[in-house]
Amino acid sequence: MQSSSRRLSPKPSQQRYSKLTLISYWSGPLLLIICHLGSLLAVSTGLSLSAWLWIFLLYEVRMLAITSIYHRLLTHRSYHALSPVKWIGSIIACSATQMGPSWWKGHHNDHHRYSDQPGDPHNSVKGFSWSHCRWLLSESFLPSSLPSDIERDCILRFIDRFHFLPALALALVSYTVGGYEFLAAFFVSTTLLFHGVATVNSLCHWFGSQPFNSSDRSRNNWFVAILTLGEGWHSCHHTFPWSARQGITTQKGNIEYLPDPTFWFINLLTSLRLASKPKVPLETELLSAAKWS
Repeated sequence: MQSSSRRLSPKPSQQRYSKLTLISYWSGPLLLIICHLGSLLAVSTGLSLSAWLWIFLLYEVRMLAITSIYHRLLTHRSYHALSPVKWIGSIIACSATQMGPSWWKGHHNDHHRYSDQPGDPHNSVKGFSWSHCRWLLSESFLPSSLPSDIERDCILRFIDRFHFLPALALALVSYTVGGYEFLAAFFVSTTLLFHGVATVNSLCHWFGSQPFNSSDRSRNNWFVAILTLGEGWHSCHHTFPWSARQGITTQKGNIEYLPDPTFWFINLLTSLRLASKPKVPLETELLSAAKWS
């Protein structure tokens, strides 16, 4: 099941947002700016080993929530999971200042529908800096529409509109645990995580290999895969967006499976009976979609 041919249709009409929703959504970029500036606090506090461990822990746990819950579960439905998994995972993802589940899915749907074309919110054709972060402060920030399946879930909708609360709560927890040093660690971790996620939009559309015939500039990039727990295998993802496993490439006419920690986590959820039915393409599908040079 390959991605469809390149689409040239314009971006659909923009959804009308209430004033309260707009205020909620535009608080996201503001929080990111605060986190970037707050990282400078580390210059005065210094960062002990325990603070660096806090940075690492917050980065990995929240990145996993983004990749396994926001991306592969809610957006692409690459596996099934119990509702509490969706709710808890979304709260953790919100604490990374990655917006709420409705915004995230709506935005990502636009990216796949118009990848590297007009209508793609972080179209890489417009330049590296645009695809990495400049789109955040433009009209491209708002999704063209919000996904009806997320909006029907009253808890996910509540989490979406109050997406800023988990981040503020985690900042308070960090300060309570270790004072200004751990607050600085929260800011540093959140800033690093934002740029880690952003490399999928930027680096993965500029550098790397293209083992599959996707209809855009998406590439497999091992460096991004390390930063994002397997999301850097982007050529595979854009060819098989519904796959729970993204760590796949081709080598000398054969299929090769790559490290994909997010897929390992999905398998763990499945073994604990918290998730089920992970989708993975057959080798015949992978071979038919392979780009042989």
